[in-house]
Amino acid sequence: MKQTYFKFLLVSSLSVLAFSCNKFLDDKPKTSLTTGNSYSTATDIENVLNGCYNIFYGSDYYQWEYVMTSDVRSDNAYPGGNNEETFYDYDRFSLPASNSHNYANWSALYKGIARVNILLNKIEGVTDTKLTAERKKQIIGEASFLRAFNYYQLVKNYGGVPLELASNSADPSVTRKPRATEKEVYDQIVKDLELALLNLPDSYGSTASENKVRATKGAANALMAKAWAQRSDRDYSKVLTYCNAVIGSPAGYSLLNSYNDLFDANHKFNTESIMEIPFEEGNWSASSWGIQLYLAPDDGWQKYCVPSKDLVAAYDAEGDLIRKNANIIFLTEDVNGAPIAWPDENWNPCQDATVGIPFNFKQKHPGGWASGDNYYMLRLADILLLKAEAQNETGASAAAAATLNLVRHRVGLADVSTSLSKTDLQKAILKERRLELAFEGQRWDDLVRSGTAINTMLALNEYTYTCAKNIAGVDSLGTPKKMDYSKCDNNHLIFPIPQVEIDANPKLIQNKGY
Repeated sequence: MKQTYFKFLLVSSLSVLAFSCNKFLDDKPKTSLTTGNSYSTATDIENVLNGCYNIFYGSDYYQWEYVMTSDVRSDNAYPGGNNEETFYDYDRFSLPASNSHNYANWSALYKGIARVNILLNKIEGVTDTKLTAERKKQIIGEASFLRAFNYYQLVKNYGGVPLELASNSADPSVTRKPRATEKEVYDQIVKDLELALLNLPDSYGSTASENKVRATKGAANALMAKAWAQRSDRDYSKVLTYCNAVIGSPAGYSLLNSYNDLFDANHKFNTESIMEIPFEEGNWSASSWGIQLYLAPDDGWQKYCVPSKDLVAAYDAEGDLIRKNANIIFLTEDVNGAPIAWPDENWNPCQDATVGIPFNFKQKHPGGWASGDNYYMLRLADILLLKAEAQNETGASAAAAATLNLVRHRVGLADVSTSLSKTDLQKAILKERRLELAFEGQRWDDLVRSGTAINTMLALNEYTYTCAKNIAGVDSLGTPKKMDYSKCDNNHLIFPIPQVEIDANPKLIQNKGY
């Protein structure tokens, strides 16, 4: 099997991807997956598993919003997109429970969970001899990992959420569940990942384009490490154990020599990748349209997730040109080389054609709404830096600095001293994660986990500008307006439960502050 493993068998054409007027794609079932459907053959089960993976293609969340909900909410990026209200609300911590994108993200994640529940509910009843005992174990492992992955997105964004694990019934008495606690959700994630680790292989053979797109032991160990770090009752000894399991995996994960190679689209399925979404350029059912919303100068309109001045300054202060240039591009012309005056209230309010406007450059080939650039869901540098964090938190600060330096060496930066205090090393690791993982949907989680989210945002000095005429009638910057992050407080570290869900389920209680 190759990367096409789950790319084209979309649960008997489960999804049709089509443009909407907002340039988003909708995941619309042709056939219904229900608990009443017949699942009797090995092919039926494989098709359902393909549908479980297909949520990566057919949802706004995994196409681009998992980056928006983290990097835009943090100090890494402005909303962009001419300050569309939805993402302005992310940025300024004023997201209403009625926000349609918030509901779409919630729904997509539960859709992915529902597909897994059906599979796990039906697989034991399949007696087709073509479904071997070994393959059945693998499928249970893959499905368990995917359910854990979707619940991880939910719990870190919303706190405790309803735990739906079995029925997918239409009966309101069954579906109207109260919210589980954050701990209960994380405990279920751990339980699912423990099952995944019992059943998953380190690899499915020698084909990287298969091993990097499916759940493996390496992916399960990586997610386990992240879950134990992110939960409020975190356990850094467990984080360290699972990080070491990834680093020492028989799958042979290793850092690429060049940071640039990670994101040039010519090194897919590389040794640093633990799991990635395999997009295919021009294939509308399996390409990435989200990249067009970050980088597409031919469109002539301001894109989303615009790099902040604070992030650019962080790269410059560190002398980190390699990662800065790999992750951010400043443009003064369109794709045909013609000068273009990009409008931007933070960088270029007067549309000066000589002023470069930064774009999120993590993926570099928009492909006209059909990019083939992959997204990393899990990669080794993240796990190495998480190991450094765990080492520091468990009293091994010198070892933590040495682990941190492995990541710095790749981009030619000087070593961090192994004699740094625990507090100084905490700051160094947090900064390194920012520079390494910008626009990979990690920054907000890092700020929350480190307990620095509120202070970071309240101390952030970012400004918007209007364009004004001076006495001579020449364009000049108007009075700067400091961006207001005063609503960033303990209540707004997570999103509101969508109002649609609150209205439909009287057992749900809204998050405080919404």
